[in-house]
Amino acid sequence: LQGVLIELYGKVEGFKACIKLPDGTALEKQFAGKEGRIEIPEKQRRLWTPDTPYLYDMTVMSGEDKIETYFALRTIEIKNVNGINRVCLNGESIFLHGVLDQGYFPEGIYLPAEEAEYDRDVLRIKELGINLLRKHIKIEPDYFYYVCDKLGMLVMQDMVNNGPYSFIKDTAIPTLGYKKRGDRTGLCGKRKEIFIKHVENTIKQVYNHPSIVAYTIFNEGWGQFESDYMYTYVKSLDSTRLADSTSGWFAQDKNDFDSEHIYFKAIEVEPKTRPLFMSECGGYTMAVEGHYYSKYNTYGYGGSENAAKLTEDILNLYEVMILPAAPKGMCGCIYTQLSDVEDEINGLYTYDRKVCKVEKDKMLAMAKKLQEAVKC
Repeated sequence: LQGVLIELYGKVEGFKACIKLPDGTALEKQFAGKEGRIEIPEKQRRLWTPDTPYLYDMTVMSGEDKIETYFALRTIEIKNVNGINRVCLNGESIFLHGVLDQGYFPEGIYLPAEEAEYDRDVLRIKELGINLLRKHIKIEPDYFYYVCDKLGMLVMQDMVNNGPYSFIKDTAIPTLGYKKRGDRTGLCGKRKEIFIKHVENTIKQVYNHPSIVAYTIFNEGWGQFESDYMYTYVKSLDSTRLADSTSGWFAQDKNDFDSEHIYFKAIEVEPKTRPLFMSECGGYTMAVEGHYYSKYNTYGYGGSENAAKLTEDILNLYEVMILPAAPKGMCGCIYTQLSDVEDEINGLYTYDRKVCKVEKDKMLAMAKKLQEAVKC
């Protein structure tokens, strides 16, 4: 997709494309070669957003072969708005109001019992005003991304790290505030080769999904190497999305964001030239009797005894650290996390998704404030 031009590429000479337009009519075009372009008439253009996730149905035919697919019209970019660099969806400022999504389920760990659970996960989190999932170090089945396309959920896709990791050096010390610039680790040639190939394959896998708006390359130094080079490489594979080359710390020079992880407490932050992205924060805990994996696995921060207190703690974080910074250039935040997992009870939902641990109306009200804050 380039603007309103649909570019089609095939392996055979001669094919026909048919696009269903919003008014119910069809736009058809026959092509003699292996590629071609179709322009969507201005009156038939519908932009994809989280609130209006319009998808165009399309059929491509060649001889007796027929493929049914879909596409959407949307852009994501960073541009200067009234002197501040902001993330813009379809040319308009948007606050990336997200949660960390590790994609774990009690029935199958890496997979839910049925595909429809992906639909329910997206709808649950949209009820809280969330518009983005940071898919954390996991590639989902294609159906998950289709659900995000269909229901209107932005996705920030993490790359899967394959390098060395130290809890003390890569998590504990930086979390306490001792963060250094520069690549944390080095990888041997084989590991680097595997990681780079996996990055390429990941982007190929998710490229055509309109819900994908950004990539995370390295998270908290895990397997990090030559992050400036990897930023350039990712952009060469896909220049249409944003990239967070060093999520949390160990930053070098090239990144679309100033990416920070801040846990334990809410502090005042000041955006600089690049959009400030709070790529992880929060992680407040609340155990719900009968709905956690184990009473001995309770990782997280703080501790709330009920939904009212947990909601109060989360909203205080937004009021102190996020909301005041949004008008100045903060472009988004990722709260940890969508649901509890085996050894963490810091989700907005329980691991089995049967209990919402926060007050929905108050969370939704905060989401509206955040979107208003980046419009000024």
